[in-house]
Amino acid sequence: MTTELKRLTTKYALSLHTTTPELGLAISNFAGETRSQVWNLGRDLSSLVHQYLIEFIKPQTWADLSFIAVAKGPGGFTGTRIGVVTARTLGQQLDIPVFAISTLAAVAWAEAGKSQNLKTFAVEMPAQRGQIFAAIYQFEPDTFKLKVCLSDRVLTPEAWQETLANWNTNYQLIQAQSGLAATVTSILELANLDWQEGNYPNWSEALPYYGQHPVEGA
Repeated sequence: MTTELKRLTTKYALSLHTTTPELGLAISNFAGETRSQVWNLGRDLSSLVHQYLIEFIKPQTWADLSFIAVAKGPGGFTGTRIGVVTARTLGQQLDIPVFAISTLAAVAWAEAGKSQNLKTFAVEMPAQRGQIFAAIYQFEPDTFKLKVCLSDRVLTPEAWQETLANWNTNYQLIQAQSGLAATVTSILELANLDWQEGNYPNWSEALPYYGQHPVEGA
């Protein structure tokens, strides 16, 4: 098989993680070729994301992509919006599916990859005004899936502690505070599981999850 023919028959997928001041990008063909990178761009994220995307995707091209995945939040309002808008725009222009994946689910999936046993993961992340983003996921090794036990939501610390105290199975508590862009590969892997099941969401279905209004009373 020639190099050009191989390139034409090998499809890739791209993921973005921008819910923090870091930019995380990953690309894979799920056949042994995966690469990812994280940059701490801070306030320059919005102005540099497209430049970094163009450089990162090489030597692949946009035509090589079969789908795009993006961290939909929770996370910072501006960064989350940038990532989702970028993914939607690419999905629309390339006419390929866009998977919007929970930031907290990606954290749980990354942790599940380190675990040897069936585990439940309670993930918490600081939110604005003293509240907490929280979710509970269970990794099922038989199906190699992440089951949603408690969907992403915003809780007071007291309500979250009460939820955990009343939870009827053992769980591992994960505090998602920094380095979240490194889970960009988990975003890609979770999207690929949906892709393999025949789910092809339209770009217009990719919506951010903010959880809170960026300004009190908005």
